Amino acid sequence: MSQPIPSVMTGVQLVGHGGTDQLVYRTDIPTPVPGPGEVLVKVAAAAVNNTDINTRIGWYSKSVKGATEDLAEKGATDDADDASWAGVPLQFPRIQGADAAGRIVAVGEGVDPARIGERVIVRNMLRTYVDYRPYECWTFGSETDGAFAQYAKAPSRETYRVDATWTDVELATIPCAYSTAENMLHRAGVAAGEHVLIAGASGGVGSAAVQLAKRRGARVTAIAAASKAAELLELGADRVVARGESLVKALGRDSVDVVVDVAAGPAFPELLDVLRKGGRYAVAGAIAGPLVELDVRTLYLKDLTFLGCTFQEDEVFENLVGYVERGEIRPRIGRTYPLSEIGRAQEDFLTKTISGKLVLVIPE
Repeated sequence: MSQPIPSVMTGVQLVGHGGTDQLVYRTDIPTPVPGPGEVLVKVAAAAVNNTDINTRIGWYSKSVKGATEDLAEKGATDDADDASWAGVPLQFPRIQGADAAGRIVAVGEGVDPARIGERVIVRNMLRTYVDYRPYECWTFGSETDGAFAQYAKAPSRETYRVDATWTDVELATIPCAYSTAENMLHRAGVAAGEHVLIAGASGGVGSAAVQLAKRRGARVTAIAAASKAAELLELGADRVVARGESLVKALGRDSVDVVVDVAAGPAFPELLDVLRKGGRYAVAGAIAGPLVELDVRTLYLKDLTFLGCTFQEDEVFENLVGYVERGEIRPRIGRTYPLSEIGRAQEDFLTKTISGKLVLVIPE
């Protein structure tokens, strides 16, 4: 170790499923010690993501039928046995936070001490703890403690050095939202010249998908509230269709090559109506509601491909780091908060009124 590491740290522990009252700010949490193959990161900033809220309220449980915002105040369930990404009970207390940006301050056995001092971000979908088995992963901040604390440990192999002039707040926006968006585009094989329709485009993942799809040379139509149209056009969208407007009337049937979706909900059927024959539908969220109406005839008669996108191949995160270092993407920051105001930050997040990412600044 190159500097003294305190035995206790400040952080936020989730102590049970429910409202923001389940988030407890503490100054006496034992500082994690990196094990073999791990590094210890001094966290500088951590963004707020929908997955943090979904995990807090137990939304991942199959007993939940509604949208995130319908359940966020009191929580979806008190004791669900399938309320985590892995489909098993969440272990409490848990330090959440899928996005960690900071510097390596210590290393475990087998890790080159030269890594100490590196400026890094941590991959949020961790494969090390499941022996790199295909289609298996742990989520940073769900199956293992995450970034809502002064220190976090993570596999060295999945902690990436980033050489960029970005601020810590900007770097903290990348791991969860941008990797989710890039993974959908990667899995769908989006190519230059294709027409990509992005649902939920004004959110963190959606706005990342707009930038990343344009980076690939795609033509992008974004679905969002009319009040967000100017911002999405500035990010690179070629067109914005107001949420609630008929997609068939606006775009025409069979006019889209790829749909990128994190919303699902009642608007789902029209997403398939505007897909061309042989089109691809990629999904990584269901914030508008997980249960949708599917006419299976649309699926098979149009030869559509459905892609559920959680697991990420290694190249997805590696590519993102390259995009950052080459200045090919740039996040939009909406507001920052001290870690102690995590409850207010999540409440503001759910209002969907603040444009750009909401980021927690971790105390020194």
